[in-house]
Amino acid sequence: MGSLKMSMSTIEGKGIYLDFNASTPLAPEVAAAMRQALDDPFGNPSSEHWAGRPAKEAVAKARAQVSTLLGSRPQEIVFTSGGTEANNHGLKGVFFAARKHRVHMITTQVEHPAILNPCRFLERLGAAVTYLPVDGFGRVDPDEVRRAITPDTALISVMHANNEVGTIQPIADIASLARVHGVLFHTDAAQSVGKIRTRVDELGVDLLSIAGHKFYGPKGIGALYIREGVRLEPLMHGAGHESGRRAGTENILLTIGLGAACVAAECWIGMEPIRQLRDLFWTLLEERFGDGVVLNGHREERLPNTLNVSFVGKMGAEILAQVRSVAASTGSACHSGAVELSPVLKAMNVPPVIGMGAIRFTLGRTTTREDIDQTMSLLSDAVSR
Repeated sequence: MGSLKMSMSTIEGKGIYLDFNASTPLAPEVAAAMRQALDDPFGNPSSEHWAGRPAKEAVAKARAQVSTLLGSRPQEIVFTSGGTEANNHGLKGVFFAARKHRVHMITTQVEHPAILNPCRFLERLGAAVTYLPVDGFGRVDPDEVRRAITPDTALISVMHANNEVGTIQPIADIASLARVHGVLFHTDAAQSVGKIRTRVDELGVDLLSIAGHKFYGPKGIGALYIREGVRLEPLMHGAGHESGRRAGTENILLTIGLGAACVAAECWIGMEPIRQLRDLFWTLLEERFGDGVVLNGHREERLPNTLNVSFVGKMGAEILAQVRSVAASTGSACHSGAVELSPVLKAMNVPPVIGMGAIRFTLGRTTTREDIDQTMSLLSDAVSR
């Protein structure tokens, strides 16, 4: 099993890193593959001469590595500049390929901005978008999805797992509904890939987005799975790269890094050691703060590394400001000096007295028991103050 040898506090010398849903460090296997790629191959993958062929082979190898992790065919993988581009390509590609006067799309209120903002953009171009509510755990009801489908519905997009609270959506159930109604189904799997199983045949999706830096790959690279037979309008127009689906000379270095990250990720699916540390962290919080701490998100159907908690009656941002050696995050947004409740927690109907105290701790391959104990000590001091 590949691993990152030292804790983040040892590597950085700056503190404890508990923000792995925001970004992850490069896995050693990924860094090694990318270092080797800095020297060779250097040619253009589209060139047929001696310099281009090794580059083409390197891209093909990476494509196969991504497809192996997802359980797809290599030709169903399109490399992108990241999860945001993959999401944009999926949504806009369906819209522009539909060639209908009125295109209807369905999504949820707890999606990442990389889904919500493209939807709002498409609304300006004439699309009709339904933003479905979620329950108190952040899960959408498949029956709500079914009732929202109309004859004009072209696409349903529901994230696999939420980036803030970690709640896992019933993707296979929704995909089954979509298939019955002849509607394409997309899922943003940026947070789930490398943490839980994301086999496209099991999920039943037509489109799936991933982002390399969320699972120990490089930033600036991602991929969009496009089921064979699904037609999308390209987001990038130019030469015929990626089988005509995404123009632009392939970024060989980052593509190799993404492939290596997918290979390394196969050993970590389920993240059982990390889940155990996450659960220990929650137990310690409950023992220390009692009713003063609340879990946000689903207790079981949740990413194994994600712990979103609220300190009741407190401000999460103020607590983090007092524990600067701990890298974590709040879901709240600051506008003109005013801190607002996270849109995800708001959609879950979390009361402000609870939601404003939210902090997201996300563990990773380098997290240790010592990290958890030190964080508990720091939180105890900060909350008591």
